[in-house]
Amino acid sequence: PDCMGPEVEEAVKNMKEGDIILLENLRFHPEEEKNDEAFSKKLAGLADYYINDAFGAAHRSHASTVGITKFLPSAAGFLLRKEIEYLQGVVNSPVRPFVALLGGAKVSGKIGVLGNLESKVDKVIIGGGMAYTFLKAMGYGVGDSLVEDEMLDLANKIKEKLTAKGVKFYLPVDSVIAQSVEPGAETKIVPVQEIPKGWRALDIGPASVRLFSEALGNAKTILWNGPMGVFEIDAFSRGTFALARSVADAYALTIVGGGDTDLAVSKAGVSPESISFISTGGGAALQLLEGKDLPGIAALTDKT
Repeated sequence: PDCMGPEVEEAVKNMKEGDIILLENLRFHPEEEKNDEAFSKKLAGLADYYINDAFGAAHRSHASTVGITKFLPSAAGFLLRKEIEYLQGVVNSPVRPFVALLGGAKVSGKIGVLGNLESKVDKVIIGGGMAYTFLKAMGYGVGDSLVEDEMLDLANKIKEKLTAKGVKFYLPVDSVIAQSVEPGAETKIVPVQEIPKGWRALDIGPASVRLFSEALGNAKTILWNGPMGVFEIDAFSRGTFALARSVADAYALTIVGGGDTDLAVSKAGVSPESISFISTGGGAALQLLEGKDLPGIAALTDKT
């Protein structure tokens, strides 16, 4: 059925103990994303209590995540509670040494996370496309690798600030390069100082895998957010998959989340049981790691 209206009201009225009703996607109604008060009130009219267990939508200020809480007693579900416990609790007071392994395409997407972690972390390992903005900022030629030129100064400042706080900062030392992001493209492994023009780095190389894996060795808490390369293509997946195995093998509390990292772990053939916690959130996980309040969590009467 739709998410409201006579048909839904009738179905709810006829529910027996233990019944579950799955309603239609709320975003078919424009009022959902507008956090419309009348729409929120109608949704609330179907229930006595509201439990939010959708962490992946907790960073949205919508009718079903925020508006509805004005009309019903509300609480966090078990999954949402676990996400808060790991991404907020563990990251705010980690067992040290605490290592953050950050990847993905862009530095701009991780600035908030780096800022929030700078006084809590012992080591920062940077891989993925974002590493080449840092490397270019250090004066390396990076060929046609992905670089955010407007972030070069900030990348240098971040690195200097972390180093000044005694945080060990790791970047790739070699890369898997190609002239195009396609299956079957010719690839080479080169030191990061030797990426030629017309070639781009699409994965970390084997020496970087060894360096990063050793850096994870003594960790007691590991946070991994973002892949090491274009892991969807076999030729550029080895760095990400090797790190997934290193994280899984670590004698540490391991938290994985956001930016396709959960998919990378699954594709690497790593058992989910070997990771302490895999977050279900993308943007929501990043915002929580940035130390921000999420509207869908802040609105709840009982977050625990």
